[in-house]
Amino acid sequence: MTKRLFVILGGLVLLAMVFLPGFIKLQELREKNREMTAKIKRLNIENALLQLELKRVQNDPVYQERIAREKMGVVRKGEIPIKIIPSDRD
Repeated sequence: MTKRLFVILGGLVLLAMVFLPGFIKLQELREKNREMTAKIKRLNIENALLQLELKRVQNDPVYQERIAREKMGVVRKGEIPIKIIPSDRD
């Protein structure tokens, strides 16, 4: 009886040693797959938003002017740019 129990326990330990590393790796790969799927979804949303902005930049002159003024500091002929410096008093 004791010898049979020892053989069964030894077999279980052997099975655990053979299959456990593969199972752990499988779980790690599943988690990585979930993370990559979520990242792909985020990047697809970001890509769609950038495509919309690109269309606006290419086709909307008002948006083009706003971008030029805000991001590049462009002013129209005859305009005088004024820089407002906030005070440090709070």
